[in-house]
Amino acid sequence: MARRLRFNGTGSGGDGCPAVHEDMDSGEIIVHGPPLTDPEDIARLQHLGEGEVPIVVPRNLLVDFGPKEGDRTPRMIDLAEFSKLFETFEHTAWRLETRRRYASDEATETYAQFIAGQPIQWDYDDAWCTKVRNQTAQGKRFERVRLVDSPPTPGQLFLLENAKRNCAVGEDIRSLWREDADRLHLPAEDFWLFDSRYAALLVFDDDDNLLGAELITEPVAVNRYAQIRDAAWHHAVKYDRFTAGLTT
Repeated sequence: MARRLRFNGTGSGGDGCPAVHEDMDSGEIIVHGPPLTDPEDIARLQHLGEGEVPIVVPRNLLVDFGPKEGDRTPRMIDLAEFSKLFETFEHTAWRLETRRRYASDEATETYAQFIAGQPIQWDYDDAWCTKVRNQTAQGKRFERVRLVDSPPTPGQLFLLENAKRNCAVGEDIRSLWREDADRLHLPAEDFWLFDSRYAALLVFDDDDNLLGAELITEPVAVNRYAQIRDAAWHHAVKYDRFTAGLTT
């Protein structure tokens, strides 16, 4: 069975080598790079076993992307503490939405209107819209990429409608087909990334209710989420253009 590998990062600046990957099941670290070829150098290596290939990588590759903690204890925060993150970030709040439904959406009157085919009566002055307007007025950014299945689920179609309201108050929302996300090796993790300094990995129960989040501050882990953001944002399409493509 093939390993479940996570790309941690590269020190190459673009060509992909050398790089560090992590086995998601065993925790083993896989490093690849150019081989050490000088016979004199190889002869000086200790404990080089048969079949092993020595490679040469920049020191910063291991410093930046190697594991920092053997047994990291997740730092869980409740919904109240999670909500405060949207008041204290300084520059950007970025979201990857990967789920096919959210129980919180389905509990709203606007979702019932959408399912019934009725005009949706959006509230542009609720707590979230007010928060986004206040923060974006200070030059801060709210951005999201939402994964969409083919065909889209009812929850995903609702969020495409919801994007009209959220963007009207200051968000920038884009969509990406799930098959494209899989091709890009984007994870199924649903998270917010704040200022490229810390991430909140959202935790849901089996009924898709949001329970809280794991607050992640380890630089290597945060850097991974920043790389996910960059890839998703580059390939995603603005929600209105994406929605127009569904009807063609």
